[in-house]
Amino acid sequence: MRGQPQDFDRVLSSMCTEPHPVAREAAGEFLATNPGDPATYQTVSDLEDEVVAMLGEVAGVDDPAGYVASGGTEANIQAVRMARNRCVTHTPNVVVPESAHFSFKKAADVLGVELRVTPLRDDRRANVGAVERFCDEDTVLVVGVAGSTEYGRVDPIPELAAVASEYGALMHVDAAWGGFVLPFSGHEWSFADASLDTMTIDPHKMGQAAIPAGGLLARDPALFDALAVDTPYLESTSQATLTGTRSGAGVASAHAAMTELWPDGYREEYERQQANADWLADALADAGLDVVEPELPLVAASIDDVAFESLRDAGWRLSRTGNDELRVVCMPHVTREMLESFVADVETVTATVAADGG
Repeated sequence: MRGQPQDFDRVLSSMCTEPHPVAREAAGEFLATNPGDPATYQTVSDLEDEVVAMLGEVAGVDDPAGYVASGGTEANIQAVRMARNRCVTHTPNVVVPESAHFSFKKAADVLGVELRVTPLRDDRRANVGAVERFCDEDTVLVVGVAGSTEYGRVDPIPELAAVASEYGALMHVDAAWGGFVLPFSGHEWSFADASLDTMTIDPHKMGQAAIPAGGLLARDPALFDALAVDTPYLESTSQATLTGTRSGAGVASAHAAMTELWPDGYREEYERQQANADWLADALADAGLDVVEPELPLVAASIDDVAFESLRDAGWRLSRTGNDELRVVCMPHVTREMLESFVADVETVTATVAADGG
């Protein structure tokens, strides 16, 4: 075998992490099963039902419908597809905040719907007034973000849901990354907090399942009727997923991780990583960077281009926001020792840039 698996000891930009040991073991056991053929692979199909129920508990909804998707992109595309397929207008539009994940651009392109992107408030959250102005009688879906990819911000979900209801649109929340930390944060984001129709929530991010293990939930099982297609050569008669064959590895690993960690293990992880994010924000500010105050375990800070590339050259896996800030996601594999080493390198490279007149 050529090459080596990813070493996470310098990965600071990813919203994926090392799977929990029980999730890794379960993934291997169910690698060759296919929940897309539930009549044949009954055990993994039953596990998927249990995973959906557990995701519902995390997201505050009893008896949800849903399935384990390949990730947040698939789940978001499916939410748009569901809204489009249910509508009566010939010119459907979907209203999203500027902070929405780029998967909604893919969805609009694939599905032929108009994507209306609304400006944010100064605090990087969705502007409810702007969302309302962009809605009309052809709006089929309103999207809110609960844990944005760039800044970890949580939109005013109940207010956005009220706008969606006013226009007769479905309300979707993208909590792909935030869903496994938000139950412990005090935010209003879940089915229990607002009249939501669908949600994206990914076990393979903060949930510590193996990839691929995304999640799509719906309050009303009838919503999935808009996605169903006949499957004449399978024992099951219809299928509402986007992909057909799916490895049971994601299902089994999600089941194992959530059984092991919900709720106390996830609460402890959230508290540890939020403390890491708060510490890192203070340390970067002390190093002279302009820091965006973290709301969830994600830190963004301004940094010189030369310093950023120097950190990349030193082996740190980093990314930037759309405004070119340094972006660090405090995932379960991130330790305080990693962050201390990172801050030391930040101080070194920024001092070098300053001395060179950069």
